[in-house]
Amino acid sequence: MAHLLLLSSPLSISLCFFAWLQGFLVVHGNTNLTHSSFTPINRDLYHSSGDLMEEIKALVFRHPDRLTFDTIKSRNKGYSAEIAVVTYCRRSQETDDRPKFRILLSFGQHGRELITSELALRILSILSKEQFLPNLDPASLDHTLDKLLIKMVPMENINGRRIVEAGDLCERRNGRGVDLNRNWSVDWGKKEKDYDPYEENPGTAPFSEPETQIMRKVAMSFDPHIWVNIHSGMEALFMPYDHKNTTPDGVSSHQMKSLLEELNHLHCQRRCMIGSGGGSVGLNNQLNCAGG
Repeated sequence: MAHLLLLSSPLSISLCFFAWLQGFLVVHGNTNLTHSSFTPINRDLYHSSGDLMEEIKALVFRHPDRLTFDTIKSRNKGYSAEIAVVTYCRRSQETDDRPKFRILLSFGQHGRELITSELALRILSILSKEQFLPNLDPASLDHTLDKLLIKMVPMENINGRRIVEAGDLCERRNGRGVDLNRNWSVDWGKKEKDYDPYEENPGTAPFSEPETQIMRKVAMSFDPHIWVNIHSGMEALFMPYDHKNTTPDGVSSHQMKSLLEELNHLHCQRRCMIGSGGGSVGLNNQLNCAGG
């Protein structure tokens, strides 16, 4: 189950991500978008979707020994989408019969959360050793990466992202107005008290959207041990669930909360909210222009 960490800068996100990577924790990104839909995107801070994907393709091309790039397409009722998937395996050309710990990372599920895809590019640059993080032992990181197989979706909602780039900076849904984070089969269509039919439109049925169809296919074929869905908008560490106004109980819930408390202490100076997105934090109430 994924936890979410939302921080204030790409460097702090990257530092925390690789701290997590060495302990198989889960870390999330943050953005600082301007709320006004009339403010243009600062191109000194953010790539365009096209430029960002071209940089990722070029990065993969430079490092074929550890990175591969695939594009998956899907179409439903006249609406089509495509998603790029990057796979990382250190020393992928070598024969290694040891089982790998599989991690799936997905970014940019909501169009307005621009910094999440920037984080994807940063992580790939670090994995390929074109960038480095301060105060991180390279040998220790390599030892961890030897055990991992990472599959990354840098921009899940490219159609929604293009709407944002056209000027609607608060758009979070896909190209036909569906919230991809509500289009899955778990409690599909369930409406909490603070349900927003515009922001949280779940679509006509579970997996009605090509984007979620592709992500389901990727998840089922890859069968990850951990799936982290990276969002932005606040400083918080989330555990399941986001879509319910209740916090789960039991041994697993307490273990996750304990892990979040430790991560909050080590990397957030205890300033992050922790708990379930919907129950403890009230995620649905955070659905504003900057939030997820």
